[in-house]
Amino acid sequence: MTSNSSPAIRVMVIDDHQIVRQGLVALINTESDLTVVAEGADGQQAVELFRQHQPDVTLMDLRMPVLSGVEATKAIRQEFPTARIIVLTTFDGDEDIYRALQAGAQSYLLKGVSFDELIEAIRTVHAGQRRIPAVVAERLAERMAGEELTSREVQVLELIVHGKSNKEIGTA
Repeated sequence: MTSNSSPAIRVMVIDDHQIVRQGLVALINTESDLTVVAEGADGQQAVELFRQHQPDVTLMDLRMPVLSGVEATKAIRQEFPTARIIVLTTFDGDEDIYRALQAGAQSYLLKGVSFDELIEAIRTVHAGQRRIPAVVAERLAERMAGEELTSREVQVLELIVHGKSNKEIGTA
């Protein structure tokens, strides 16, 4: 890192599988503009560690002991409304996606993503934008297909899919 660059993006990694967590930490720390400041194995640790470290971006598994990723995301966002959280999970069910985004997650990634996609998502979410991959957006759209959406709701969903921030969506 050069002396005139901005400080590293501070990342927290929460996953109940130690090997996954250690792998993510090791990979993220190879990027010069990212640094892992905390890691935990369950949702309760996520809330406590967030309070201690207040990371810029949190990677949160969905299904964990004590508190789920959704419950931990809700708790963190209640206390820290500007917290930026990326759900990183193997679960691609439409209800999982919907609940995570409703809880306040800015991104929902499947663990099958490439390292480059993950890093790009961390940077995008850190910049205040949402990151919803097309496959996840399709699942969400399928869930909502049963419900009649207004034209405004469809417009908002399209803007989310295109990575627009809440502020940009509000302006549009």
